[in-house]
Amino acid sequence: MAKPKRRNPKGAVDQDYREQLAARLREVRATRGTTRAALADASGVSLRFLAQLETGRGNPSLLVMRKVANALGVALEALIAESPPASVDRMLLDQSLNHLDPSQLATVRELVADRFFKPRAASVRAISLIGLRGAGKSTLGGRLARQLGVEFIELDREIEREFGASIGEILQLHGQPGYRRYERSCLLASLERHPECVIETGGGLVTDPETLSLVLERTRAVWLRASPEEHMQRVIDQGDLRPMAKSKEAMKDLRAILKAREPFYSQASLQLNTSRKSIDEAFEDLLALLDSPPGR
Repeated sequence: MAKPKRRNPKGAVDQDYREQLAARLREVRATRGTTRAALADASGVSLRFLAQLETGRGNPSLLVMRKVANALGVALEALIAESPPASVDRMLLDQSLNHLDPSQLATVRELVADRFFKPRAASVRAISLIGLRGAGKSTLGGRLARQLGVEFIELDREIEREFGASIGEILQLHGQPGYRRYERSCLLASLERHPECVIETGGGLVTDPETLSLVLERTRAVWLRASPEEHMQRVIDQGDLRPMAKSKEAMKDLRAILKAREPFYSQASLQLNTSRKSIDEAFEDLLALLDSPPGR
């Protein structure tokens, strides 16, 4: 008796995505009022292959989908995104935002936050410290919590307690997307339990837009920063000698990470450079910064 074929979960997921892509392509083509033959001619993709794409049987490369998207006059992500198709309002908004420069985009984001999130921001009592490891988040955060008489929450430790595994094990089992979901969940739970607190966040938290928005809306965020050299030395002083194994590569990577994350960290309403400062000096500067009026 023949053994039943095992279902291939990965293959099923791939097929689901191909069918989603097919539906998205048919919808966009219909919206544009373009025939399949006309699209084949405009894109340079064969009519037969387009038919396969639109029935969920094709396996396209990004280059092929880029040609199809260009021929339809839409962004590539409009076809290949895994999220549901955008509403007309969202498409019009995106189109308007595409014409703005970075400073104008920042103004628009502030206006949106002011219009829709100001009531929530006005009652903010939690303080979050963001930035790379070695900036002083643990030391200054613990001291600040004691000074204010509130709970000090080390978010990474909360995640480990909640899920009964180390950060490394969680990443290995669930990958970055899974870890970021757990991080967001623990942040929300911590804010619900302790509306007034000081939170030390992980260095990579800001790279998740949903979690970064949560931090900016629900806490008074402070970016603790330092020079790359001081970041590295403080990590080593904490007992982690791994960066010394490949010092040149480690410093190069650290500079690249700081540069890439700076636009995210700089969304914090407050910034404090802890370079060349003693703990006492940095703490006094932090208290003075927090005494300043809220706002950017």
